[in-house]
Amino acid sequence: TEMSFKNDLQQATYPEILRSKMSSVVLTLKKLNIDDLVHFDFLDPPAPETLMRALELLNYHGALDDEGDMTDIGYKMAEMPLDPQLAKLMLASPEYGCSNEVLSVVACLSVPGIFMRPKDQAKAADDAKAQFATQDSDHCTLLNAYNAYLDSGCSSQWCWDNYINHRSISQAGNVRQQLEGIMRKLDLPLLSNPSHLPRYYTAVKQALTAAMFMQVAYRQRNGGYLTIKDNQAVGLHPSTDVKGKPEWVMYEEFVLTSKNYIRTCTVTNVDWLVSVAPHYYDLSNFPECEAKAEIEAAYRRMGDVRRVR
Repeated sequence: TEMSFKNDLQQATYPEILRSKMSSVVLTLKKLNIDDLVHFDFLDPPAPETLMRALELLNYHGALDDEGDMTDIGYKMAEMPLDPQLAKLMLASPEYGCSNEVLSVVACLSVPGIFMRPKDQAKAADDAKAQFATQDSDHCTLLNAYNAYLDSGCSSQWCWDNYINHRSISQAGNVRQQLEGIMRKLDLPLLSNPSHLPRYYTAVKQALTAAMFMQVAYRQRNGGYLTIKDNQAVGLHPSTDVKGKPEWVMYEEFVLTSKNYIRTCTVTNVDWLVSVAPHYYDLSNFPECEAKAEIEAAYRRMGDVRRVR
């Protein structure tokens, strides 16, 4: 209405830089040898806390050293036109022998959603998605859908029949091709695990853990989830394929609607988390929560008594 137009709407939309994660921007500026980020002449300066959080994320992922200087990993991450965590995922994937699978997952995450769910055909769309679903990983569900699309000969009719957005998934194919070229340029091996072995999905989940260890939620005794360190109460988004309320879950997005949700989730476990990121899961500066006891037990299992209180 005219009244809401005059009274409720903002005078102008908040600038994108104030609504976005700053990690990619900071990494680009660091690559350009711009070190004084706080006094950099942004058109709309982000809050210093946002910049500090971005620097912290890049340091935890090995892109910056403790002095704030770029590392070799950081220069490689800066070569990729991706969010730093997805870039780290691609760099970590050869270690687990799944770089081809991770390429497909990252490509699908870099385009608009590939699954369609028309309101009047929601049941049919859910049934179609279920044939690709992996009960402990939305990322592996994307991988299955992309592989099935390739097996169909990239057929638009197959996409229509299976409620797949043909434009999005074909765009993912183009993105994957470009990212593969970057991996070859960086001399990263393109490896795959045999698809009939359990290791096929396990390797992808371990690579995801190596990149997404900062975006993890732990199931509380009351059945709800708390995000690690931030202690935000969240729930699994209704669209997730993850079933059975697992203890540890990684997530791609934090969504605020009528309540807090985490979306695009994959199950992980505490032993993987503390082995790939002991610097992040350091008990000496870890906030008190139910997850802390589990992390301490994991260090004991690993025999790393130095990290136990």
